[in-house]
Amino acid sequence: MDARRNPFAPGAGTPPPELAGREDLLERNAVALDRIRVGRAARPSILYGLRGVGKTVLLSRMRDAAEGEGFTIVSIEAPENRSLPGILVPSLRAALLRMDRMKQATAGVTRALRALAGFAKLKVKYADLEVALDVKPEPGLADSGDLDADLADLIVAVGEAARERDSAIVLVIDELQYVPEEQLAALISALHRANQKQLPVTMLAAGLPQLLGQMGRAKSYAERLFEFIEVGPLDADAARTAIRLPIEREEETIQPEALDAVFGQTQGYPYFLQEWGKHSWDTAESSPITVEHVELATRSALAELDASFFRVRFDRLTPAEKRYLRAMAALGAGPHRSGDIAEQLGLKVSSVAPTRNSLITKGMLYSPAHGDTAFTVPLFDAFIHRVMPEG
Repeated sequence: MDARRNPFAPGAGTPPPELAGREDLLERNAVALDRIRVGRAARPSILYGLRGVGKTVLLSRMRDAAEGEGFTIVSIEAPENRSLPGILVPSLRAALLRMDRMKQATAGVTRALRALAGFAKLKVKYADLEVALDVKPEPGLADSGDLDADLADLIVAVGEAARERDSAIVLVIDELQYVPEEQLAALISALHRANQKQLPVTMLAAGLPQLLGQMGRAKSYAERLFEFIEVGPLDADAARTAIRLPIEREEETIQPEALDAVFGQTQGYPYFLQEWGKHSWDTAESSPITVEHVELATRSALAELDASFFRVRFDRLTPAEKRYLRAMAALGAGPHRSGDIAEQLGLKVSSVAPTRNSLITKGMLYSPAHGDTAFTVPLFDAFIHRVMPEG
């Protein structure tokens, strides 16, 4: 079939042609944001889950929907080894200037910009914090040098500016698990203060499974501020719909047995569905796409995943980290007890703990329960067996 018409779009955060099985989640979040805008209590969404389940796509869809409804968006991806002030301040500055783009400064926006100028004093502690403003800071406003107090002052000032403009501000933060816990605690506390004042400022976020524990440790009341939503693989019906509908929109067909085969190979993980959909389309010379086409597509899909989705993460690891993952893979898909992994390596748990912690920091592993360890990337155990066939 014509590769130019191939509807599938595997890629990091690339919207799929059919976002199946997530409608209820998106609607609940839209209702929460609308309530926050008018000063009513609500819990916006914090998405968590493995790599490849579509968290970034969902977060982007929520962001775009909010922006379409007139919310002011502060969109951020939290990278490793950056401070929260360093990534937050430039985006907040841009949002405030957008609110003030007609050059008719209201008192609220001006005060928020002054709070931002005062907040910049934290550069002493956070070297990556850069902000250039033409306004002078207001003495005593977000300028104490204490992150908890200053971030609360700043978020409240931003919320007051939004309310004055009959607007609402939404911080949209992807990869939130990379924000250090003490800085995450300050952010949650600041949003809590704004929530208590019923100000129209809130956060949507996404991260790996460890984010749930990180936020709970940072502030025990986090679960009362946000709705924590685990994003997992699609069920069989939604997975089939995600493959079938894009094909039918192109006036082509796929056999039911082929849909079953795709689901069996991908286990319903959205990123993998896009890979198998793309390669199944490219393998078929004409409709319908059959089980035989899916079997051929599996070879090219796995080769593509091994060269990109899996490899880009694997190549960042040290030899010791790769050996640890090989020991995990030898035990199966997981989760596994840390002691069993150490035993597989022939070492003590204490001696491999630094390697495990490093892999968690790099976002390769997480701990679903005390003493347990699991991959953050679905099907990674099978990849390890392919690239490290020997123990």
